[in-house]
Amino acid sequence: MSIASDSPVHPALRVAVIGAGLQGANLARHFSMSTDWDLVAICDTNRSRAEDLARTTGKPAVATSVNELLARHDVDAVAIATPARTHHAIALQAIADGKHVVVEKLLADSTERGRQMMVAAHEAGTILMADHTYCYTPAVLKIRELITAGTLGDILYVDSVRINLGSIRPEEDVFWDLAPHDLSVLDFILPDGLQPLSVSAQGADPLRSGKSCVGYLALPLANGALAHVHVNWLSPTKIRQMVIGGSKKTLVWDDLNPQQRLSIFDRTMESGRREPFLRDPIRRNDGAVSYRLGDTWSPALSEFEPLGLMVSSFAEAIRGKHEAPTEGSSALRVLSVLEAATDSLALGGTKVPVGNTHALSEKTNRTSTLEFAR
Repeated sequence: MSIASDSPVHPALRVAVIGAGLQGANLARHFSMSTDWDLVAICDTNRSRAEDLARTTGKPAVATSVNELLARHDVDAVAIATPARTHHAIALQAIADGKHVVVEKLLADSTERGRQMMVAAHEAGTILMADHTYCYTPAVLKIRELITAGTLGDILYVDSVRINLGSIRPEEDVFWDLAPHDLSVLDFILPDGLQPLSVSAQGADPLRSGKSCVGYLALPLANGALAHVHVNWLSPTKIRQMVIGGSKKTLVWDDLNPQQRLSIFDRTMESGRREPFLRDPIRRNDGAVSYRLGDTWSPALSEFEPLGLMVSSFAEAIRGKHEAPTEGSSALRVLSVLEAATDSLALGGTKVPVGNTHALSEKTNRTSTLEFAR
């Protein structure tokens, strides 16, 4: 529950949004509506664009540089919604000034820069959090709840598809553009987070754009499971779907189906007992597998704005109520997979080990006591 801005015990936190583009506008709108926050300023090098956004979000002040913002306005936190290549410098400047930071995906444009941001925030005692918005959606929160409760059993495989007819981005390939959404969700829902043994990437550039426009990621997990991610800018149809196969049940998340986003299937294949048939060459395979065909059901989901929950969770993390659900180490794990994918592409799809972020995660994580805790 949000704390009212006029509460004498927990006054509203003061925040500035850096970047007045589409994502910055979404963040500013939710900060301005939240009783946890007081939107103090909009910062953008384009003053006209910043002023336009300010007029629709309560008329906060406008600044045209981070230096001006930090010098003139007393804020507790900043939300960075600028290109990924700029996140490192802006975040380090804000952290050095004692500000808490939430960063629009991606955390940074490399794991090294992301790691430097994490270390700086840890040493300064400030919160560093990534806005992995899908992790705050009702569907993904329910998926995490079901996996944690053991409803699906052991995870055997994950097959994720995110395809559409999209524009070729000048700064990144399809992996760095679309896959962060799926990877951040995997990190959020898997009991041990996103810690694949390796990454294998296959990409294609049929348009000769100089970057992969179609791609596939294979992520073997420690328990023998396999996660697979398909991303594509060239599909005439838009699909946002994830299938999570468990030893007990299988879950299908169809994000484009508002009537039934989640479906749980009590259908699976199980290993049978083969011992009675091993000596009989004709019936040797009869006991290899068995099938279970049960009911299909769809859990009820709450309806709320994911960004609204994100900004509220950011405030609660700052106030020490719980660990930020998508704190820096989770964002760094996503970056590590993307970098390994880039290396794999350069090596023709060879398996590439993923950089170990676990030790740093343990060092920087804060103890969590609420529902977002792993």
